[in-house]
Amino acid sequence: MTGAGNPAPPAPAPARRPALRARIERMHDHCADTRSLWLRTIGVALARFAPGMFVSIAIPLAAGARVRPYSIASSPEDGEPFEICFNRAPNGAGAAWLFERETGDELEFTGPFGAFTLDRAPEAETIFVAEGTGVAPIRPMIRRALADREGPPIHLLYAADRAEHLLYRGEFAGLAHERPRFRFEPSILPAATLWDGLGRSVQRRWLDSDAVRIRNFYICGVGKGVLELRDRLRAGGYERRSVRYEQW
Repeated sequence: MTGAGNPAPPAPAPARRPALRARIERMHDHCADTRSLWLRTIGVALARFAPGMFVSIAIPLAAGARVRPYSIASSPEDGEPFEICFNRAPNGAGAAWLFERETGDELEFTGPFGAFTLDRAPEAETIFVAEGTGVAPIRPMIRRALADREGPPIHLLYAADRAEHLLYRGEFAGLAHERPRFRFEPSILPAATLWDGLGRSVQRRWLDSDAVRIRNFYICGVGKGVLELRDRLRAGGYERRSVRYEQW
């Protein structure tokens, strides 16, 4: 026991994860402004991760080093190389730097990190809602959700402003064909009203149509529409833990 004149020593700072290096093994341009990189770690293997996690990549810029998070778009079961997916954003120095990389280049990162995850196949009906590159962390979640051939319905409501921004469209369509309990619903909506459209669909089908409130929701994308949909579902009777989200 510490006496009154001897304050307790401060708690030790949490250990920081060491920085790792990875080499770009291959790349793929989904379209002119969206790219995937496959990274293989050098020396130390990527730590075990859950679907939905991200890595933080060090971006060396003239104005100073920055760190930017990028979701892992591949599944833990895929091993290495692991995939990240990103697009060009207005004034996005990090993405611009990544677009300048070439196969064989190396980069530094830490992770994986994140709480927006799905560890095991859900026991209740689950709805994933995403726009554009927001589908990157959801892609491995859906694979995990469909690991068992039998189970509750799984839905993916996926919107983008242009057809070429609907990423992995063929893969999701194939999964829907193989697993009838999985419904893939892509849509092309104007960027300014994209989340309004997704919100109306969710409102009509899972808020207005019945009183069931045991479903799970996973929402990911850019802008305040993510938070507005989260709040709409929680205000409509879904528990906080049933509505998971990640806003970019």
